[in-house]
Amino acid sequence: MSEENKHHATAAALLPLVGGADNVTSVAHCMTRLRLGLRDRSLVQNERLKALPAVLGVVEDDTYQIVLGPGTVARVTPEFESLVEAERSGTGPAVPDRGAGPVTAEGLAAQGAALRTERKARNATPFKLFLRRIANIFVPLIPALIGCGIIAGLNGLLVNLHWLPGVTPALTAIASGFMALIAVFVGFNTAKEFGGTPILGGAVASVVVHAGVADVEAFGRHLSPGQGGVLGALGAAWLGVYVEKWCRRRVPESVDVLVTPTATVLVAGLATLFGLMFLAGEVSAWIGDAADWLLTHGGAGAGFLLGGLFLPLVMLGLHQALIPIHTTLIEGAGFTVLLPVLAMAGAGQVGAAIAIYVRLPHNTSIRATVKSALWPGFLGVGEPLIYGVSLPLGRPFITACTGGAFGGAFVGLLNQLGTDVGSTAIGPSGWALFPLLDGGHGLARTVAVYAAGLLVGYVAGFVATYFFGFTKTMLAELDTAPDTPADGQRPAPVDRVTEKV
Repeated sequence: MSEENKHHATAAALLPLVGGADNVTSVAHCMTRLRLGLRDRSLVQNERLKALPAVLGVVEDDTYQIVLGPGTVARVTPEFESLVEAERSGTGPAVPDRGAGPVTAEGLAAQGAALRTERKARNATPFKLFLRRIANIFVPLIPALIGCGIIAGLNGLLVNLHWLPGVTPALTAIASGFMALIAVFVGFNTAKEFGGTPILGGAVASVVVHAGVADVEAFGRHLSPGQGGVLGALGAAWLGVYVEKWCRRRVPESVDVLVTPTATVLVAGLATLFGLMFLAGEVSAWIGDAADWLLTHGGAGAGFLLGGLFLPLVMLGLHQALIPIHTTLIEGAGFTVLLPVLAMAGAGQVGAAIAIYVRLPHNTSIRATVKSALWPGFLGVGEPLIYGVSLPLGRPFITACTGGAFGGAFVGLLNQLGTDVGSTAIGPSGWALFPLLDGGHGLARTVAVYAAGLLVGYVAGFVATYFFGFTKTMLAELDTAPDTPADGQRPAPVDRVTEKV
């Protein structure tokens, strides 16, 4: 089967299991997940969906999120959208029902689903909903950050090797163009997310990067183009949305098309120039200084806390607050030093999963789940291991965090000793982060430190889980074949008459 047919088949298998086209209200995707707005969640056939070979996991949040993995999701999404459109218009064939496939580790999957539901309920607080909206502004920018980051890394390698000197200026322009105008895209997405006109949000945010701001004086200083960066753009666009909504309620319809856009751009633009850019610039500088100070002075201790707490932050939804911080660091220094430390949490998770596989040699169901989720885990896609294995088991989730803590401590210690390890983009983790690594002491040294940190995370997660991840009672209950009772006795004969009744 060709790649195109394979992705079409995946989309065709997914559609009936989420309730068909009439149940789908929106379709989008991020780096690893197909995000669906659904009218009725009760129509979703969770277990059958998770049993599909292409599905790595499911996350129930404000949208229904199907984890397909990097690359795959970008190819399946347009096929899925085409099927939805065809089914609604009646021009496409009915999507076949593939039937129920084998479901691995059913008990853990059910517990994982319950934990996802519980997490969703906990996340429905005003603060976490606000963080989710902030994440929605930056997540669509991740593909461009990744692409430009990889090109920047390739360009740096060519410059250091003195290869292709006629090409490197072009690569510099390609890699830097998006970052030079990222404020405009942030403004566009901010207005879209908060209910304003996206192009007006982009227009207001474009003031931040315009060269003419150098002639404007605020708080006794001349502004610099780009001062305040993405934070200034976010604030400018949000203010623009507020002004636009105020005008829509009060301006007569006959002149709305003239007055509202003008007032929105003028009021928000002036506020940006004479207040927001300066304040956001101070905050951006403080974020950069704080991150440098944290790892320069905190070293292993700071890395231990960051690496150990990141998985719980993900469970609580609080990791979304880090997205604008990462973006601000990338905009200022060219890379974020926090992401490689946080990526160690995934390494601890992988090490814990391998230990679970070794400790439960007779539980073929859980071992099958670990095998299917382990390679995505190496590439930084951790949801299948979290929700399908470690979190439902309880103790292994804690020991996975321990592995992440030791990996983070290693990277933090090396940072304190002078080897800073950063990422030129956000989104990837695990092995997928290697093409995006950058630092102040050469690519080879940076890659070596990050690889060693992953190894420490794998080993620490494995050792902690192997020796402390299971009690004797847990092993007695779990280390059995799926159809064998925990006491090792043969199952009692089934009364066929009773079974039918």
